[in-house]
Amino acid sequence: MKTTITAKNMVVSQAISDRIMKKTATMERYLRPDTEMYVRMRKERNMRIVEITVPIDGVTLRAEASSEDNLFMSIDRALAKLEKQILRHRTKLEKRLRSDIPTSTPEFIEEAPSQEERKVVRTKTYTTRPMHVEDAILQMELLGHSFYVFINIETDQTNVLYLRKDGNLGLLEPEY
Repeated sequence: MKTTITAKNMVVSQAISDRIMKKTATMERYLRPDTEMYVRMRKERNMRIVEITVPIDGVTLRAEASSEDNLFMSIDRALAKLEKQILRHRTKLEKRLRSDIPTSTPEFIEEAPSQEERKVVRTKTYTTRPMHVEDAILQMELLGHSFYVFINIETDQTNVLYLRKDGNLGLLEPEY
């Protein structure tokens, strides 16, 4: 497994690097040898934040943890979260292979009007790939986001899947 370690506002010592390599080595039992793991660490005020990202077969697993002035604790917490996500992902894939998932689209609700004028403060790019709605739901849950943008494999159009306030999911489909 290839592990890439980057840091912002801090220095990565040999002890930190060794600790990350030792802890990520335990993930090899779940992941293929050619899997890439990205470990990003940063210091904000007195917080040490560790973010671990693992792209696997078109699915991105991501875990983030933070603690006050203890980087090793942040590393351990993030890896524990990542391990849970990997196990959950594997379990869902096994269940999906064993049973047929019905292809129903969640009901649609209109977006509430904006209360005040907002501005764009950050732009982020990402790659999209064609997938079924069920795959997008799985990916959104694994990332822990409240929305997910994807290309619907059935309609070949960009769709947005989002979490509604009532706990259900909404699907935005463009109409041309």
